[in-house]
Amino acid sequence: MTDDPITAALQQLADHHEQLTQLTDLITGIGDTLREHEAALAKLAGTPPTGADPDGYRPDPAPAWWKLAAGDRQEPIARLQAWVEQVYRPGYGHLAATLAPCWTSHDLCLYGLDILADLWSVLYLQPERTPRMLSAQAEYQARILPALGAQLVTETSSCGHTLPHLRRTS
Repeated sequence: MTDDPITAALQQLADHHEQLTQLTDLITGIGDTLREHEAALAKLAGTPPTGADPDGYRPDPAPAWWKLAAGDRQEPIARLQAWVEQVYRPGYGHLAATLAPCWTSHDLCLYGLDILADLWSVLYLQPERTPRMLSAQAEYQARILPALGAQLVTETSSCGHTLPHLRRTS
């Protein structure tokens, strides 16, 4: 400290300047964090990023199979049947051949086929194929599709329904 009032005032101004600079840096950091959190929340909420292709496929909400009465299942099952007949059976060979005709009677099959159909649409109905999309398609083909296909055949192979697709002719 000094006895000179001007020097003391300048020292106080310098101290306040340093405090204001630290406060400004803190506010800037909080603003950056807030923007990062906002972007993460928007991504989690499914909000398309700025500049996203509005023509890209966006899945509908999943049917609440556990709550749907028999009559209310008809429309979502019809959508799945169309995908099974137009995409799954013609395109996925031995995996699709194991799908039992009784699949519409099994909630596990409805869940699995809903996932397969919408994920297929997300991956293959986009206007552009990026390296990231290609990687996701490979993941779908190599891991997801075979795993869910195995669940479908396991669910329907011992259910007690007539299983002509698994019978062998002697």
